[in-house]
Amino acid sequence: MKRLHFIAIGGSAMHNLALALQSKGYVITGSDDAIFEPSKSRLANAGLLPEDLGWDKTRITPELDGVILGMHAKKDNPELLQAQALGVKIYSYPEFLYEQSKAKTRVVIAGSHGKTSITAMVLHVLNYHEIEVDFMVGAQLEGFDTMVHLTDENDFMLIEGDEYLSSPIDLQSKFLWYKPHVTLISGIAWDHINVFPTLSDYEDQFRKYIETIVPGGAVIYNKEDAVLTRLILQSENTIRKQSYERPEAMIDNGITYLQTEEGDLPLSVFGDHNLFNLAGAKWICQLMGVDEMDFYEAIESFKGAAKRLERIVEGKRSYLFKDFAHAPSKVAATVKAVRAQFEGFTTIGCLELHTYSSLDPAFLPNYKDSLAGLDKAIVFYDPEALKIKGRPAIAVEEIKTAFGNPDLEVYTEPASLHRDLLGQNYDQSVLLMMSSGNYGGLDWDQLSSTIV
Repeated sequence: MKRLHFIAIGGSAMHNLALALQSKGYVITGSDDAIFEPSKSRLANAGLLPEDLGWDKTRITPELDGVILGMHAKKDNPELLQAQALGVKIYSYPEFLYEQSKAKTRVVIAGSHGKTSITAMVLHVLNYHEIEVDFMVGAQLEGFDTMVHLTDENDFMLIEGDEYLSSPIDLQSKFLWYKPHVTLISGIAWDHINVFPTLSDYEDQFRKYIETIVPGGAVIYNKEDAVLTRLILQSENTIRKQSYERPEAMIDNGITYLQTEEGDLPLSVFGDHNLFNLAGAKWICQLMGVDEMDFYEAIESFKGAAKRLERIVEGKRSYLFKDFAHAPSKVAATVKAVRAQFEGFTTIGCLELHTYSSLDPAFLPNYKDSLAGLDKAIVFYDPEALKIKGRPAIAVEEIKTAFGNPDLEVYTEPASLHRDLLGQNYDQSVLLMMSSGNYGGLDWDQLSSTIV
């Protein structure tokens, strides 16, 4: 059995990979300077939780077959330096996934938005029809213990392909490692300005990615995205190019129905962005051996991935949704979906500015009109997040101007935000919470009780 050590094992993706490799028979150790739930409990239950937090170079020995380096670690991490000194093989997370899938047909879901949802849809359909595949997806799904699954037997490897950096010492985009046989690209909307400072820099990652598709392979892409379509059509890679578009659907009494040749199909997910996601997922499933009618049969029961327009509370006359949306295009799509689905309801949206990009004053104007149409729009940022990222405070008026909404309610103190949210009357209302953060320590149980 191989021996592997994880530097920064507590990360969402890293701990899932560690659990998957342990199940496959590897001997796993790991370290981190901070580990939070649910990673902490899951690692503890598997006997993989480090006894002590922090870094210790004595954990790195010549007996190791490799080290997997997480993005959370720094270039001067003492365990990383020791591995380099001893000549132990160092893998980035995506590099190791590629090593595990070299002999398989690699199917990669990429794009600035929707990739987790599309990967989850495909995985749900395959699981429904008992089609075994290896996979990596970036959010927890109902019915799955871990979000990484690796075997020696399965023919396919389904991967959510992220454009962010591979590791502190491997500064190429993660998805450039995967060399897909089949890929879907959902769209391109500028993000991660801390590493891709211009739109051109960001587009270049996708241009490079298209060229990594194995010759003879296929790319499925959203034809409504003009930038993506241009890059696809410009590529001289000898691949099949297949576009998709939004399928026909209708909303009746708060339920979205997909219109198919066999009749109207009720869905548990909603919004134009999810209809686009569904159309792309159908193409991928067909290329993996699932016919159209079998896809429809399975997708009806798909309830979504964690934190992707996830319904947290459903009262008699009120709803609470949690969404990972943080980039401008994601926020706008989520708001539009909720407004269309819940006509006649008061819609309240709260966006936390938490990412490096969203806290950059130069990037803020990209959010213009993204909260448009809400009956009450709230933006919050925690000054502690600015301190951690080494950024100066942003004036309230600057945020209102950037969003194009003088009535925008802006909070910079968690306690004030919490009082507002807990003091609302949610009768005949929908509350949409959008962030990759935690709203300054919001008590979700208390908020849920308030809404019910």
